[in-house]
Amino acid sequence: MTNTEPNTSGEVVISVRGLTKVFKDFWGRPKARAVDNVDFDVKRGEVFGLLGPNGSGKSTTVKMLLGLLYPTKGHIEVFGQSPRHVKTKARIGYLPEESYLYRYLNSRETLDFFGNLFQLDKGDRDNRAEQLLEMVGLNQTRTRAVGEFSKGMQRRIGLAQALINDPDLVILDEPTAGLDPIGCREIKDLIIALAKRGKTVILSSHLLSDVEDVCDRVVIYYGGKVQAIGTLKELLAKPDTLRITTPVLPRETMERVLATIRKDAGDGEVRVDNPTQNLESYFLEVVEKAKRAASETSGAQSGAKVAAYLRGDGDAKPSTEKVLEKLTLPQAAGVAPTPLKAVEDSVDEKKLDELTKAAPAPAPARAATTSEQKPEDLTKADEKLSSLLGKNK
Repeated sequence: MTNTEPNTSGEVVISVRGLTKVFKDFWGRPKARAVDNVDFDVKRGEVFGLLGPNGSGKSTTVKMLLGLLYPTKGHIEVFGQSPRHVKTKARIGYLPEESYLYRYLNSRETLDFFGNLFQLDKGDRDNRAEQLLEMVGLNQTRTRAVGEFSKGMQRRIGLAQALINDPDLVILDEPTAGLDPIGCREIKDLIIALAKRGKTVILSSHLLSDVEDVCDRVVIYYGGKVQAIGTLKELLAKPDTLRITTPVLPRETMERVLATIRKDAGDGEVRVDNPTQNLESYFLEVVEKAKRAASETSGAQSGAKVAAYLRGDGDAKPSTEKVLEKLTLPQAAGVAPTPLKAVEDSVDEKKLDELTKAAPAPAPARAATTSEQKPEDLTKADEKLSSLLGKNK
């Protein structure tokens, strides 16, 4: 959890009321209700977590917050305006689940490109790029093409591009995916630092430990609906039980009443509070309750048993030996099929004799060529040609 208390009285940065998104098929018929009547507010300086199974509506909500999708019903305001407003978009930094970057640009060129989109001047772009590359640990690889980066390095440069415009609202989708433990800790420290500066952070992640470390409040989705929302302390507390923490005491002391424990503990810390469960167990509990309540979801559901062939309990399909055995088994009693009679090729000897004894047909006469024509024919042809030429003169 962050080092600062949630900002409960500050400016409302995001306001969502009755948000609904229904995807339709080609004929306009409802196909999936991805988000169903969602309400929540996010305040300035707050780290707000979006949790839920795959297909529960988190990514659809983020896309509507960014103005990339139109809601079917409901209302969204970001900084008091529509998320599709150009000035609103200029105040948002977004790290998608997959970093879509130009693979032939290096780190410095990538940040310069995105800074130019926000119309930053050359000096600001250079200064911010230098600081961001140092911050995300890519200063030594600034001349390498982004396409050569590992997944963890691409997440780092993706985070840098999300911060190039110094946004007031930062939306991070799985920011620690592919990062090593050191990188994960650095990202979480960065999120806390941004919140201290008054930045608002929306964190969507499946790593519940990360959410538990940095988020002030969380919302849990299932089937497109909000199943739970609140601070981590509110959601994880068990108000019906108490926990007393003391230094190590003799066995007989543990059996005494609270007053005796306080007396015998001396200078050791004695704390009485409400014990909490971890976020992962609470998350699973909320989802199981939603399932038992027959909440519908268009996303992924819990998996069934492992396939038989993977468990080694049996074959999913008959083996070759079983198929061959089945084919070679004796047939059931009954009328046996009549065997087919072999048919030999027959030759008409009489017709064959007629064809072989007949005289060969005479070859067709060949037309005479010009060189083989008679001399008198050539003389007549010359006379006709001369008479024709004489008339034309």
